[in-house]
Amino acid sequence: MLILLTNDDGIRAPGLVAMYRELVRMGEVHVVAPETVQSATGHGITLSAPLLTNQVTVEDTFTGTSVDGRPADCVKLAVAKILPRQPDLVISGINSGANVGINVIYSGTVAAAIEAAFLGLPSIAVSLYLRNEIPIDYARTAGLAMKVIRQILEGGLKGGQVVSVNIPPLRAGEPPTGVKVVRQCTAAWNDTYDERIDPRGRPYYWNNTIFRLGATEEDTDVAALREGYITVTPLQFDLTHYPMLREWSDREWRI
Repeated sequence: MLILLTNDDGIRAPGLVAMYRELVRMGEVHVVAPETVQSATGHGITLSAPLLTNQVTVEDTFTGTSVDGRPADCVKLAVAKILPRQPDLVISGINSGANVGINVIYSGTVAAAIEAAFLGLPSIAVSLYLRNEIPIDYARTAGLAMKVIRQILEGGLKGGQVVSVNIPPLRAGEPPTGVKVVRQCTAAWNDTYDERIDPRGRPYYWNNTIFRLGATEEDTDVAALREGYITVTPLQFDLTHYPMLREWSDREWRI
């Protein structure tokens, strides 16, 4: 199995290294990831500048290709030019931070996985919810993620399908509550901003929002992750609103 591994935290991110160490047990892993952190860049791609690449060796664990671009760029370029053949699976992560609720829209990690699905490939995004009081254990997170990834593949993940997996923060020896297949929470998340003044007297604004798993319906990714579950959410990139499409298609339109 040929696996493409990417992320949005950059090619040197510890979450990506931990995921690589688990994935090599499954197949041949090629890393193509951003040169720098690309968190919350969404599905942007580079059109007006060259995509510079370098061969990078990380922690004596792998040598991969860094791309001076966005996560979606990495997948596009890897499939079109870098990989020896089309990958059998694309994994994006482990992201340092949860990608649940509307964060899915902003996430570069999820965008990379969705880009792979655009290209007809099966893909999985993996993210870790962080809490300040709980030490980060990427190695254990990667091990838990692999157990879920294997089960997703055994269930029959097809080309063009994409799944988002989120791992809860766990203390040493603490097990997750379980695994839940849940929908994406669509509750609004209100950003807050600090207003500041620069040395020339001009106002500027700094986003100071702190992500928290707020109240939501119990069948959502946010609720399940808050309760300590590993969440599995199948996603789609077809944004068509089909009920409205059916309703409007019967209208008589005037020009």
